[in-house]
Amino acid sequence: MTAAGPLRVFMVVGEESGDQLGARLMEALIRRTGGAVTFTGTAGSRMEALSLRSIFPLHDIAVMGFGPVIARLPTIVRRVYQTVDAALEADPDVVIIIDSPDFTHQVAKRIRKARPGIPIVDYVSPSVWVWRPGRAAKMARYFDHLLAILPFEPEVHRQLGGPPTTYVGHPLVDRPELLQPAAGERPALAAGAVPTLLVLPGSRNSEITRLLAVFGETVGRLQATGHRFELVLPAVERHAERIATETADWAVKPAIITGEAAKFAAFRRAHAALAASGTVTLELALAGVPMVVAYRLDALFRLAKPLLLRMPGARFTSMVLPNIILGEKAIPEHLDDEVTPDRLAPAVAGLLSGTPDRARQVIALERLWSLMQLPGGRSSADTAAEVVLATARRRA
Repeated sequence: MTAAGPLRVFMVVGEESGDQLGARLMEALIRRTGGAVTFTGTAGSRMEALSLRSIFPLHDIAVMGFGPVIARLPTIVRRVYQTVDAALEADPDVVIIIDSPDFTHQVAKRIRKARPGIPIVDYVSPSVWVWRPGRAAKMARYFDHLLAILPFEPEVHRQLGGPPTTYVGHPLVDRPELLQPAAGERPALAAGAVPTLLVLPGSRNSEITRLLAVFGETVGRLQATGHRFELVLPAVERHAERIATETADWAVKPAIITGEAAKFAAFRRAHAALAASGTVTLELALAGVPMVVAYRLDALFRLAKPLLLRMPGARFTSMVLPNIILGEKAIPEHLDDEVTPDRLAPAVAGLLSGTPDRARQVIALERLWSLMQLPGGRSSADTAAEVVLATARRRA
C-alpha cells in the first residue's frame, strides 16, 4: 500500500498459463497488502474472478504457430497498442508481464519508452539459455526485475547481462500433492509386477508427427523382447482422436487419457516414461518417474542446431530441463538421428525393473526437489509478490 492509497498494479498476460500464474500472484498481493491493491490489464478467467476485468478477450492473442500468428497479426498488433494505452492511462505503481514474450515484451518496450518511471517486472524468463541469448541484455533495458521459475536462470541472466533476476520458485513445487505418490499409489517393482509405462509424444501436432510412430515402434520392440507393461498415453484433448487412430495397431495398445487431473494421477502411479523434450520432463522428474527423453527438430532448427542447447557457462549441453537443473545428464536424451527404436528400446527397458540405471535416476530425481524448493517452505507466489512490492514505486 502506498501513502496515496492502494497499490495500483497493471498486469499483462497472453495465454492460459499466464492467467494461472497471474491469479496466484494476485492472491498473494491481496494477502500481503491486506487488500489495499487494485488491478487492471489483460486477464483470463482466473484473474477476472479476482476482480481484474480484462481490456479484451485473451483468445484474441493466445495463438501459437507461424501460420496462425500471421493470420491474426493485425489483431495482435492492435491489441499491443491498446494494452500500452491502457497502461499509460492507468499510471500504475508497477507493471507485471507474465510469459508470452512475443506479445508481452512488445507491450513492455513501449511502456518503458513512453513512461520510463513506471517499474516493469517480468514473470517467467524466455529460454535465453537455449535460443537467442542476446535477448537477455535487451530485456535489461526495459525490465526492472525478472522473476525466474527455474533455479539456474538468475546466473544465466547475470552472465548474459540480463535484468536483475530472482528465483521465486516453480509453481509445481508448491503443489507436491499433484505429483508425489501417496502411500500405495505407485506399486513397488517387485518380482513379477507389471510396471506402468507412460508414452508422451508431445502436445503439438508437429511433435506428434515426428515422434508418435517411432515411439510405437519402440513399444513394439519392448514387447517383442519379452517386456510386459501397462501402457498409458496422456494426450491433449484436441489430439486424442488422432492419437487413438494412429496407435490402434500398436503391439501394446495404450490407454489414452486426457485432462490434467488424469495426467497427474497417471504420473503418480507410473514407473517409467518415454517422453518428448519439454515442460513435461520437469513434471515427470518432480513426480519421481525415471524417463528416456527424445526429440526431433524440424528442418529449420536442424540447420541451427550448433547454436541450440548450450546454456552459458554449462559444462555440457542438454535439451532436458531436469538435467540442466541437476547439472548432470541423469536422464538419457536422444536427438534427431538418435531417435530410433534401436536406441530407445534398450534405454527404456533399463527402467522397467530394479536396475542400477533406474536406481541412479531415482536418486537424481529426489535431489531435484531440494534444488527447486525455496528456503523456509515459502510459496512461489508469495516470493514473487515480495519482489513485486519491493520493485513498485512509492508515491508521496
